[in-house]
Amino acid sequence: MFLQELKSYNDIEQVVSSYVHLRKRGRVSTGLCPFHSEKTPSFTVYPENQSFFCFGCGAGGDVITFIRRIENLEYVEAVKFLAQRAGMSMPEDAGDDRAAYLKTRILELNRTLARYYHECLKQPEGRVGLAYLHQRGLTNRTIVRFGLGFAPNSWDQTSKYLYSQGFSREELLAAAVARPRNNGECYDQFRNRVMFPIIDLRGGVIGFGGRVMGAEKGPKYLNSADTPVFKKSRNLFALNFAKASKQRELLLCEGYMDVISVHQAGFDNGVATLGTALTSEQARLMAQYTDTVVLSYDSDEAGQTATKRAVGLLSEAGIKVRVLSMTGAKDPDEYIKNFGAERFGLLIQGASNATEFEIMKLKRQYDLDTPDGKVGFLKAFVELMAGIQNPVERDVYVAKVSGELEVDKKAVLTQLEFQMKKVARRQKNARRSEDLKLYSESKGPNGQTVDIQRARNIKYALAEDKLLAILMKNPDYYEGIAEKIKVEQFVTDRNRAIAQVLFDRLSNGQSVDLTLLSSKLDMEQMGVVTQLLTSVSGMTFSREDADAYIETILSKQNEKSQDEVASMSEDDLKAYIASLASKKK
Repeated sequence: MFLQELKSYNDIEQVVSSYVHLRKRGRVSTGLCPFHSEKTPSFTVYPENQSFFCFGCGAGGDVITFIRRIENLEYVEAVKFLAQRAGMSMPEDAGDDRAAYLKTRILELNRTLARYYHECLKQPEGRVGLAYLHQRGLTNRTIVRFGLGFAPNSWDQTSKYLYSQGFSREELLAAAVARPRNNGECYDQFRNRVMFPIIDLRGGVIGFGGRVMGAEKGPKYLNSADTPVFKKSRNLFALNFAKASKQRELLLCEGYMDVISVHQAGFDNGVATLGTALTSEQARLMAQYTDTVVLSYDSDEAGQTATKRAVGLLSEAGIKVRVLSMTGAKDPDEYIKNFGAERFGLLIQGASNATEFEIMKLKRQYDLDTPDGKVGFLKAFVELMAGIQNPVERDVYVAKVSGELEVDKKAVLTQLEFQMKKVARRQKNARRSEDLKLYSESKGPNGQTVDIQRARNIKYALAEDKLLAILMKNPDYYEGIAEKIKVEQFVTDRNRAIAQVLFDRLSNGQSVDLTLLSSKLDMEQMGVVTQLLTSVSGMTFSREDADAYIETILSKQNEKSQDEVASMSEDDLKAYIASLASKKK
């Protein structure tokens, strides 16, 4: 069968290791989960049954499910992705997936549009754009390498060109390169702008950024809206180049021009977010390629605020952070122009870690030659140290600063202990509030849904879990199980839906292998069935075990509510109590 062959050519350990740094631990491999922020690995790959599961966020499934999640693909797209990776041809009856077709068309449209914008830059209408790029110090070679272009100063010139290339109005709108008019026509999204194509890790043009020329209304920089092929929060500008850099760290800049400038200067590890603040998804994406990020944000107040936020997100993703401290320039582009690439390289080498950077910032805020200045600084310093989890790191900085200011280290440690107790109380209260909020919203700490129905029926839910796991491990038990329990008798909605799929397949003589289930179950359900299989790994179950779990599930039917018990006659109540007593014997 095609899917079984696909699975054999796409070993899950090899596929996952191209995205996640895995370490072998006995028969399994572990790493930091790419789907939620964590510092301790809870993501596990099981080569024996070709599955993965994260004990932190509940993500799990087979190799197809992994690719769906990591690449943000629909099922058929993920199968095509893996088939292409293995050099396999898709079967003719793979189906006409409309969503996959639309994504393909959008990618074709974006590639066509990027070439069109690049050609416009060379035309008389694009002179203003080309002059701007040259004025910013970019060479023609750099302009070609990044595929930079120019969007004509016209309401519909670009749209008309795309129509002439065979693209429809609906495809222009879906790609977010045009906007609808009231008369049914549409107008160009990007006009009179220098254009920066955004390219993903597979070389596809997924979106655009545009820098306005002149004093036209609208934002200085305009970025593509999210589309079926583009999510701003999940991509990074120039990562397609930076992933191949020989540098071990990534250099995170604020904007397109900073990144292009550092690349032109020889630092091909530069990347940037796409018109938004750094997101946790982008931090986890970087963690797939490096364990260290050098922050190179602007030196103004907004840049420093962004730096502080980025430090937290990158640390949560398990990335070590160093911070550039630039003087004499507001951003990397200006620094390189003022002082040259060699000085910028020395700046990167001397970049301080995040804690040292914050301490230097505090020192600049206080006059350390005065008693009041020292007191003010130490108060702020102690607050900073209270947020550091590593006790050795805290002790090193306390000793260093105490010595520099000629202050008794014990006095600083006393204040630090007091501050840490305050922080602990504050965090405890915050966690309590967050727990209440998450419960009210039915969401878990890593975004997974909290199943209140399951919590209220946990006895029966656990029996259902075991029965489903037994069924997947022992499909030959199906007929005996199906004779004793029907799908509609499952107590919880979650397990009833999974049972329906298993029962349907087994009744038709079909396999319930994980790879085959991934076409029938959604990604959350795949996580559930993977967890169920993981929970019974190495265990054996008899048909009698299955019967015992069925009996527990069916006992729900005899359970009476408080209102039902209250409305019973005296004889019925005695009989009900007697039946409960007999079951306990």
